[in-house]
Amino acid sequence: MTDDAKNALIAQLKSEIQSHPDITNMLDEQIQAYVERSLEDKIEWARANSPEAFRELSSLNFREKRFICDAVFEAVRGLGVLGQIIADPEVTEVMINGYKDIFVERAGRLFQLDNQFASRRELEIIITKFVSLAGRMVNESEPIVDTRLEDGSRVNVVMPPVALNGPLVTIRRFPKEAMTVEKLIAYGSITPEVAEVLEILVSCKYNIFVSGGTGSGKTTFLNALSNFIPGDERIITIEDSAELQIKNIVNLARLETKNAGPDGKGAITIRDLIKTALRMRPERIVVGEVRGAEALDMLQAMNTGHDGSLSTGHANSTFDMLSRLETMVLQGADGLPLEAIRQQISSAVDIIIHLSRLRDKSRKTIEIVEVLGYDTEQRKILLNPLYEFRESSASTPAKVVGELTRTDNPMQNTQKLENAGVSRVI
Repeated sequence: MTDDAKNALIAQLKSEIQSHPDITNMLDEQIQAYVERSLEDKIEWARANSPEAFRELSSLNFREKRFICDAVFEAVRGLGVLGQIIADPEVTEVMINGYKDIFVERAGRLFQLDNQFASRRELEIIITKFVSLAGRMVNESEPIVDTRLEDGSRVNVVMPPVALNGPLVTIRRFPKEAMTVEKLIAYGSITPEVAEVLEILVSCKYNIFVSGGTGSGKTTFLNALSNFIPGDERIITIEDSAELQIKNIVNLARLETKNAGPDGKGAITIRDLIKTALRMRPERIVVGEVRGAEALDMLQAMNTGHDGSLSTGHANSTFDMLSRLETMVLQGADGLPLEAIRQQISSAVDIIIHLSRLRDKSRKTIEIVEVLGYDTEQRKILLNPLYEFRESSASTPAKVVGELTRTDNPMQNTQKLENAGVSRVI
């Protein structure tokens, strides 16, 4: 049998098997047996109805039959087109808008692919596969799910009737190797001088918040910062979806949230995990991202002996991060006076590092500021900018050139430096 004929046979078997009404509920072994039986049924049909087709099919040896069955099974139960896409190490994000429209991000830029799934049914089968492997389910009654692939990639799925143009899948991929400060320097996100300062701040247990917009590299930066944590400390990480790759810590406990089950019960939130972490004798707590009421618990942890804690948050600027923290704390303590909230924030957070994705799609560290405290007369949190990103004259509309530059403002909160025996002026 020619390769073209084999491919046509594989496509025909795949289409027939995917149309089976119970395919999404079948075990792998059942699907494999069903594929093999379907191939033998085709041969028997050809024997009785088409001598020409029978001659071609009967020429298949055992190895060729095995190859066809494996190819059909992989197309049905594997990730199909999606598997081909995520095999590309340069793809950092995948966006599937229905079975025909697939977009990927490479090097910070979006591209539409020519690839597409054979049908909406094929896409739904693939979604069911990786969702069920993670112990989750998605259907019309539960059309939204967050999960991850076997390689750790974070996945968001939205199904009809919520998704109007067919199943929507968004995949955030992460590098196999953890981000390092050396790589951030090579990418131009920070300078060697800033890297030295950050190492001192982390090792001296300053509480640090990394802020930035979507896709600005907050988690990546947090991974790099974690390399500065002394290896003999006990660290608890808390995340919605496990993304952090902390490598140098032996005494590391990783916690991940859990969504509610079909009955609406059993959810475990970041807030629950922070409260649990406080009973686990942590020296530092690293929260992948605060989004809501858990901000209050995170700030209280920072204020009650867990110095050196790290976290990230969505914000468009340093001031916006403070405003968002206020809003998030109110979600967890409605009625708490705004002045008390601001005092809580200013006493808990020592440093804010703001990241941004610039017009040329590059990710840069825009600002590093020190939180000085709360001014009761001005009724605002005072900030002291230590580093600012400044564009050089070499910048163009298409390319941003510049670097983090030290401001003239001396660092004022030096108590933790003194406690750690560090005499360097920052």
